[in-house]
Amino acid sequence: MNSALPPLLQIEALRFAYPEQAPIANGWSAAIGPGVTLLYGDTGAGKSALLQVIAGVLPATKGRLTVAGASLDAAAEAYRRNVFFVDPATDAFDQFTARACTAALREGDDRFDDALWQALVEGFSLPPHIDKPMYMLSTGSRRKVWLAAALASGRPLVLLDEPTAALDAGSVRCLWGALADLAARPGRAFVVASAARIDEVPLAATIALPLH
Repeated sequence: MNSALPPLLQIEALRFAYPEQAPIANGWSAAIGPGVTLLYGDTGAGKSALLQVIAGVLPATKGRLTVAGASLDAAAEAYRRNVFFVDPATDAFDQFTARACTAALREGDDRFDDALWQALVEGFSLPPHIDKPMYMLSTGSRRKVWLAAALASGRPLVLLDEPTAALDAGSVRCLWGALADLAARPGRAFVVASAARIDEVPLAATIALPLH
């Protein structure tokens, strides 16, 4: 991580645990700056839960989260506007077309990059599916719709949960190529949760679970 750049995501003394389970985070603090940060750990280590806590979807027991100057506890709406996250298991967009899903995800995102989104739609081979309802798409195609929106987003923090899952080889190459380009841009932080190491993209930092 480039220490000369201010963190985009500040995590202070975060605690999160599912009921009657050991905490996934217990007093965890971190400063995540621009670029790609790998959240690395085995399946079941708590990567998805941590992403949902950072996204403001799951409530932390204790601690403070701040993205681009907006804290979740003091300015929840502004905080969530600064974060892009889609739970890959969601069915919230099933009745939307892929195009309408993208429109919903980019709402309020003044810096959404239309040209990049169109290039990603092509790179992910989505044109035949863009006007189909999401429930008609394969698991991989649904992920590609969300990934195209995530990578084209102008929000300061983008959270990606196992982004290569169910993707074909060409789409994986498209994903890593886009992330590698975006990693060099200032003012954007990408946190990628993965059970595999990532060698295809320059990493700003790696956070390994379990947290100590």
